[in-house]
Amino acid sequence: MRSCRVMPPLLLLLWAGLLCAALAEPTTERFTLAAGCFWSVEMAFQRAPGVISTRVGYAGGTVAEPSYEDVTTGRTGHTESVEVTFDPAAVSLGELLRLFWAIHNPTDGKCQGNDCGSQYRTAIFYHGEAQKRVIDASIAEWEAAHPSAGPIATELSASPPARFWPAEVYHQQYLELRGQDASKGSLAPIQCYGDRGPIKKMDKPDIAAVLQKDL
Repeated sequence: MRSCRVMPPLLLLLWAGLLCAALAEPTTERFTLAAGCFWSVEMAFQRAPGVISTRVGYAGGTVAEPSYEDVTTGRTGHTESVEVTFDPAAVSLGELLRLFWAIHNPTDGKCQGNDCGSQYRTAIFYHGEAQKRVIDASIAEWEAAHPSAGPIATELSASPPARFWPAEVYHQQYLELRGQDASKGSLAPIQCYGDRGPIKKMDKPDIAAVLQKDL
């Protein structure tokens, strides 16, 4: 008769602790996007419920570890980007994409407002084929809802191989650190360059539907 092997108490406690830690750790996703000057884009996503963290940087280029000065020349191939980490149980990628389309003009591949050049082009750097399928469906949905706007010009690239390089520390949460409201659900206008420049209106229905969900 085969005997039943009993797990030693210490191993049992260790196994239970690892299981609890795994269950307690939230599942997160990341995706990287570009929609013009990264300061205001980052603030828009900071306000979205379910977004855990954001950081600005440079993606889509050919030069390693570019500086802001390198990227502004338009010769490195990078675009100013925001890496968004979110909890998919609290907000879906589809909802965040609806916010993305609403805060910029995705049909213009060269300019966003007064910001023109390849470093301000609209782009999404997706993490995995599952995200790519959601993005393709979101593009089709947006184009069907805006038939007179023209096709979306947003560049789509996989990440990796497209690499995200974090920007300098002084660019991170730039507008929040200068007094603008980054609280969840805020519809306050965003002053794109801090104390100057265009004002991004955030009380549009498509924006409010994402920022104020469940609030």
